[in-house]
Amino acid sequence: MADEIRAEMVANVWKVVASTGDTVAEGDTLVILESMKMEIPVVAENEGTVAELAVHEGDVVQEGDLIAIIQA
Repeated sequence: MADEIRAEMVANVWKVVASTGDTVAEGDTLVILESMKMEIPVVAENEGTVAELAVHEGDVVQEGDLIAIIQA
């Protein structure tokens, strides 16, 4: 089973914390977004392995854009 992590708002990708292949626990930060001078952490909703990381630092994401896929 795979979880898709998607952007909840328009934002800049300020920092990518996780890498493809990393094992993550529920609540681990994957990416930090920046919007209106606020930092918004994007966290894993379940434990698993980062199967895909769809963003890079400096990217702009729109609401609903894919950020990562976590494989259980």
